[in-house]
Amino acid sequence: MTPEGADAYRACRTYCDAIRAGDRKAVARAITLLESTRADHTELGQRVLEQLVPYTGAGIRVGITGPPGVGKSTFIESLGLQLIEQGCRVAVLAVDPSSPVTGGSILGDKTRMERLAQREEAFIRPSPSSGSLGGVAHRTRESMLVVEAAGYDVVLVETVGIGQSEVTVASMVDFFCVLLQPGAGDGLQGIKKGVLELADALVVTKADGDQRTLAERTRIDHEQALSLLRPVSPHWRPRVLTVSALNGEGVADVWRTVQEHRQALEAAGELDERRRRQARAWLHALVEEGLGRAFRSHPEVARRMEAVESDVLTRKSTPAAAARELLRAFLGGSQGPA
Repeated sequence: MTPEGADAYRACRTYCDAIRAGDRKAVARAITLLESTRADHTELGQRVLEQLVPYTGAGIRVGITGPPGVGKSTFIESLGLQLIEQGCRVAVLAVDPSSPVTGGSILGDKTRMERLAQREEAFIRPSPSSGSLGGVAHRTRESMLVVEAAGYDVVLVETVGIGQSEVTVASMVDFFCVLLQPGAGDGLQGIKKGVLELADALVVTKADGDQRTLAERTRIDHEQALSLLRPVSPHWRPRVLTVSALNGEGVADVWRTVQEHRQALEAAGELDERRRRQARAWLHALVEEGLGRAFRSHPEVARRMEAVESDVLTRKSTPAAAARELLRAFLGGSQGPA
């Protein structure tokens, strides 16, 4: 082994040992490596992750989404604190919109979950979405494995709740929870059917004070809507709940629902199958991403791209013919797909 290789091995073991011991700083550093655009950082982060994989998978993965202002952070903090009181260690992977200037995280979830952030049993990681599909951070799945290896029992993945983020987060968790405002979408306006179909539970927030009655009416409306849809799993009928994160009412019911869902899917063998499907989809997505990156950086493709695009824009060539030309260049002259 070369001196450089020995140094890399020692660095990897140092990270892995610290993470397995539950060192929050080591967990944060490992995630930073995985999110880095520097090749040496990424390589070390991937080595660490490969060593940690055998220690992952035990956590309960819960996705939480909803429109801005629905109270996601308040709900997550209340849920996290209750779980800690039950003896759990809780990790929150909160995906923030990226700053258009710095590319960094804007919202800063540690400032929005101040009480939870102060607890030793909690780990909160705001990550910039970096423009990835639906606002879900590119490395969220890998971050999830790191915190599981560090012994966190529950992993809460929060997204900004816009566009395709619901679809993306649902593809990486065991339980998918959609938060709703009281009165959100009179007659179910403002919520997509696709989101309803993905949800394992809908949770109406701010069910307190003057909004309590409206929250209950919203719950009933969405419960009726769900009854008309085919559930994601034949072993689970999605539920609609109300909560007040400010006073904690209903939060325990949400967690009880998560546990009942897990028990139902485990009994049917569906939980393991769901995770296998997610891992397979993740693999294929990474392969496609890598191929796309290799294609765009290929010298011959880069040389021809501007001219080929110009031919398409001026209607001298069809997109299909142009694509075949670029694929032939990428494949070294062999025939690309028709």
